[in-house]
Amino acid sequence: MFSCNAVKHVKDGEHLLTKNTIEVDGKVNTEERVNNIPLQKPNTTLPIPFTNIPFRLHIHNLARPNIDSILQTKVYDDSSKVRRKTKLLSRKQLDKEILSRKKFNAWLKRSGEAPTILSEDRTERTSERLRKYYYKRGFIDNTVDFEIQRDSNKRAQVKYTVNKNAPYTLDSLITNIKTPIIDSIYNRNTNTSFIKKGQQYDEDNYIKEIGRINNLMRNSGVYHFTQDYLRVEIDTFKTTNTFNAELFITDRVIRDDNNNTRTEPFKVYKIKDVNIFTDATNENRIANKKITDSITSNGYRLYSYDQLKFKPQALTDAVFIEEGSLYRDIDRTRTSRYLNQLQMFKSLGIDYIPNEQDTTLTANIYLSPDKKYSWTNEVNLSQSNIQTAGVALSTGLKIRNAFKGAETLDISFLGSIGASRNSNANDSGVFFDINEFGITAALTIPRFYIPFNTDRIIPKFMSPTTKINITATGQQNIGLDRQTLSSVFAYNWFPSNAVTNNLELFNIQYVRNLNVGNYFDVYANSFNRLNTIAQDIGFIGSDEILLIDDPRSFEPANTFIQEVIDGNTSLTPDDNDFIAVSNIEERRQRLTEDNLIISTNFDYKKDWRTNNTNKFSSFKFHVELAGNILSSIYNLTGSQRNEDGRFEALGVTFSQYFKTEFDYIKYWDFGGKNILAMRSFFGVAIPYGNSDNIPFAESYFAGGPNDNRAWTAYDLGPGRSQNIEEFNEANLKLHFSLEQRFNLFGSIDGAIFIDAGNIWNAFGNVDDDPDSTFNNLEDLQDIAVGSGFGIRYDFDLFVLRGDIGFRTYDPSLNQSNRWFRDYNFGNATYNIGINYPF
Repeated sequence: MFSCNAVKHVKDGEHLLTKNTIEVDGKVNTEERVNNIPLQKPNTTLPIPFTNIPFRLHIHNLARPNIDSILQTKVYDDSSKVRRKTKLLSRKQLDKEILSRKKFNAWLKRSGEAPTILSEDRTERTSERLRKYYYKRGFIDNTVDFEIQRDSNKRAQVKYTVNKNAPYTLDSLITNIKTPIIDSIYNRNTNTSFIKKGQQYDEDNYIKEIGRINNLMRNSGVYHFTQDYLRVEIDTFKTTNTFNAELFITDRVIRDDNNNTRTEPFKVYKIKDVNIFTDATNENRIANKKITDSITSNGYRLYSYDQLKFKPQALTDAVFIEEGSLYRDIDRTRTSRYLNQLQMFKSLGIDYIPNEQDTTLTANIYLSPDKKYSWTNEVNLSQSNIQTAGVALSTGLKIRNAFKGAETLDISFLGSIGASRNSNANDSGVFFDINEFGITAALTIPRFYIPFNTDRIIPKFMSPTTKINITATGQQNIGLDRQTLSSVFAYNWFPSNAVTNNLELFNIQYVRNLNVGNYFDVYANSFNRLNTIAQDIGFIGSDEILLIDDPRSFEPANTFIQEVIDGNTSLTPDDNDFIAVSNIEERRQRLTEDNLIISTNFDYKKDWRTNNTNKFSSFKFHVELAGNILSSIYNLTGSQRNEDGRFEALGVTFSQYFKTEFDYIKYWDFGGKNILAMRSFFGVAIPYGNSDNIPFAESYFAGGPNDNRAWTAYDLGPGRSQNIEEFNEANLKLHFSLEQRFNLFGSIDGAIFIDAGNIWNAFGNVDDDPDSTFNNLEDLQDIAVGSGFGIRYDFDLFVLRGDIGFRTYDPSLNQSNRWFRDYNFGNATYNIGINYPF
């Protein structure tokens, strides 16, 4: 049915183009760049293996090409039908119904894809485009032929045959440069040329060479130089398979007021003065206000129409144009970028005024300050596995130029309330039984706040900044109410457009748990496991020993745990139930203890993203050391350890660990919104010294809409264990995702995906059962695999995503039953997310 429908609107004598084949020197070419050359391409198909369905063509074919005449004939021209319909509907309602049908028909056309009808004219033009393409790659004598294969089902295929023949290489490059200073600059920098003798001709190299020379001159003081003064001529007629090239750079053309022109050699310009107008708003400039405040600092002249509101160094540090230096375009670019990054100004402009008498330039920098104070407000709705509904309100105050050094101070307040799953059953009867309140103060300083100069290591063109952040939050919920105090002192810098570095010199986190007695209320599975064990061994002869009064009471469970560990029950350390009780107690201690983390972190990110955002890769590296400073101080001072043999600070055992992460993302763009995306992640956190486990906040989990989508968040792992805890976490994680994204029609996209990965306990992080621990490479067989598909709607500003994940390989099952068990919609995991998972 689909096969017949594809040519539904193909007229007699026409053919639907179903395939293009480009054969180069006897081999089929699969390069994206080459296969995008044909002017006619077959209708797009879904990139699903073993299918070749032109989905968007079928959507288009559902539309009626002559809908207006059809509706006129079948409805309006049939008076009996009109009377019958208007008895039920008014004439106005009937017109609206007809209009809606027309709009739907138009939507089908717009969302679908019209059939690609074979055109011999476009086929011939494609052959010429292929010939030109290979000509520009150096195959001057190439030939291109094409063959059209038509069948009786109104379908056709086109085969293009390209014979490249021998390429042409550069024999000699001659320069013809009129201005001596231009000739001198060029000859001093030939080592970076894109054109080399013996090199195969490639037009791209000559385009890049023209750009290189233009940038070279513009950054060597030649203020009036532009790319228009450059050209390269190619001579391929004197010899076979070699060519000569000549580079021409003419003198400067000057046009006077009478439109007469003359030429003269280019000159090198230096910067004579740099003037900074700190409040050059439109109002001040239009009103021709007079300068009332000025100061000279480090060779810069700062002017203000009103009182100067910035410390001079705050602005001069952001300016790369220096008095007495050669004119350089890159200095203008860096100055503009740095000043924009300060977030102090609504707009800025940089003008040069040339002085032809002494070949100097006056640089004028015009800054229009933004408002000193601004407010932001944000409301978020949320839902999770422990919260039926939640609403959060955040409001922030931004203070620009807070201390007159171009600093930015952000003060934000957060408040949220929510209803837990059992809010209707709690004692107070309050529906919103979860709340959190917090305040954050963040100061950004546009330089390194450090007692020594770092310009030689990290020059200011890398936009060094210092960030100081202090946050305090208080949380009350159905479980472990907590207070958190954190502070960060960090340095950021950008060595290039692609690279970002972040060094958190100090990251301090203090977490205080207020309601540890509610542990077994939150972690009900642990409580039920204890209760089952107690009943199985007939603890004190009572089947209800843990169900005294409050079924989630802390004390009976704690009493039972202590009795088991002290050997006062029938359980021995070799019993599985004894091990289970010990693990439950270890986990409770770990998740309820207060945490003090003082760490130093470094993050490196390289993003090769260009203007083509659908074809790029990125790499992130994170390394973190926690507790080393405190541990060294305590060891040097001979401080006393607690009864567990650990150091304490402020009455809290501080954490000590090493953590590192590697995250790599790669996108392949096959055109037409057909994208293959890949992500790989490895992370590990290793406790040592003052710790034998990783804090919960620093551990890893698996599952969820941005991870392995066949499992819900915290539901996967660790390892092959059948862990039924509410929040499963561990200290080692592997993850890999592969996702094919494609357009269905209009703003609706589709995707098919495979996710693989898991978490494990490793390197002495808690005493756990072998099923949860990573010991050697054989444990890689416990990597879980999920697969599925998704639908996405692109709102331009964000993407609304729905994914369905199926458990393809479940390591928690028996070895022989891991593949494709419960692989159906009833056991699938349904995810809703915002934007892409990676």
